[in-house]
Amino acid sequence: MITAYTLDGTSFKIQPLDLAAELPANVLWLDILKPSEDEQHWMKRLFVEEMPELDELDDIEASARFYRDKDGMHIHSLFPQRLGKEIDGINVLFTLRNNMLISFREDDLGLIRLLRHYMRQDRVEADNAADLLLEILELKIEYISDLIEDGYKTLEQTAKQVLHVTNLHSTMADLMQQEDGNGHIRLALYDTRRALRFLRRSLRQTSDEEQRRWIDEMLYDIESLLPHTQFLFDKINFQLDAALGFTSLEQSKVIKIFSVAAVVFLPPTLIASIYGMNFEIMPEFSWKYGYPMSLLMMLASACGTYYFFKRKGWL
Repeated sequence: MITAYTLDGTSFKIQPLDLAAELPANVLWLDILKPSEDEQHWMKRLFVEEMPELDELDDIEASARFYRDKDGMHIHSLFPQRLGKEIDGINVLFTLRNNMLISFREDDLGLIRLLRHYMRQDRVEADNAADLLLEILELKIEYISDLIEDGYKTLEQTAKQVLHVTNLHSTMADLMQQEDGNGHIRLALYDTRRALRFLRRSLRQTSDEEQRRWIDEMLYDIESLLPHTQFLFDKINFQLDAALGFTSLEQSKVIKIFSVAAVVFLPPTLIASIYGMNFEIMPEFSWKYGYPMSLLMMLASACGTYYFFKRKGWL
């Protein structure tokens, strides 16, 4: 699916691209999502050198994520997206060519839908493709900030669950999801910082003062958000250690009960073993009160052991 965004004065017009028609002269953005075979054939005419492939979106080396060629300036950007309780990372390739932005992605992205909603309400102020790209990156940073705030709220809830030792298995699963999501957030922040620095270098000759100030403000926001992700990592690890400690403590209590029970019943077992020996000469065998006396001795020895443990404070 290819969606064309054309700028009409200060408003954006959004419509699916007609592959049979000519590309509109005032198109500012082409958003390509999971292109069909016909759309891929059309894209080959759009790119001068090599058309991007879906399997190239996840490359991590800088030379594959930020570069220039005859088609323009290319930026691979990682976008975090919440799916239920989990946070996943989606890579998007942006190509900035003259005054047209081309985005190429294989998954639906909530930020693109949000930007489209803002465009319909005339809330996006972009005079050129570079402004539009910066607008997308700014929305990305704001969304990451919201995810970090949600992370703090989630950890407040899990802290109460760990403290009251309620459903620790579910709590540890939530903490593991939070740790994985925070990793995607931190990776997206580093990736966005690299992209903005590449943009600042590449647009040094063509960008105006407002765009440079805009980039510097976003870089400052990223630097202020990174310590929060590190704090979340530390807090998650602390709660995981606490949950594991409480789990070990509960297991120790169970083992302690079995250990005490074994020690308490050790003296009665010893007495029963003595009188269970099959020697011919054992005086108690012919004693009239031998059986009740042995039961009394076993009960007394068990109670005495339990009282000793209780007095020592081991129970």
